Amino acid sequence: MPRDQGTSDRLSQLLQQLISLTQQGELHWERRLGSAHRYARWKNNLLILGPAEAPSETKTPRYLFMTPFDSPSCIEINSSDAVLGSALLELVTAVEQMSKNEPPTDPFGLSEEELSRISI
Repeated sequence: MPRDQGTSDRLSQLLQQLISLTQQGELHWERRLGSAHRYARWKNNLLILGPAEAPSETKTPRYLFMTPFDSPSCIEINSSDAVLGSALLELVTAVEQMSKNEPPTDPFGLSEEELSRISI
């Protein structure tokens, strides 16, 4: 779906901000157990970057899926996008560099703290 220049500019700025935050270690990306994606939480949004293979290992298009925790709306950017694709691939590279030694986590695992909040 074609988008206007203003929207493309805003999404490009968003990608540059995510790249910068990732490279500075301010945006922490994790890999879920058994998943081929990286995810991060940022400004009450869930960010999903996929798939997880290194860019040199696959020709599969990459994507960034962003959705607010309090809304069903979402934004998706694909690496096949003529305007934003190269910035998305730059984000993929930054995330790969910053999270390659991170162990997988279970973002849906329950901790004692979470259980105590819902226990009756």
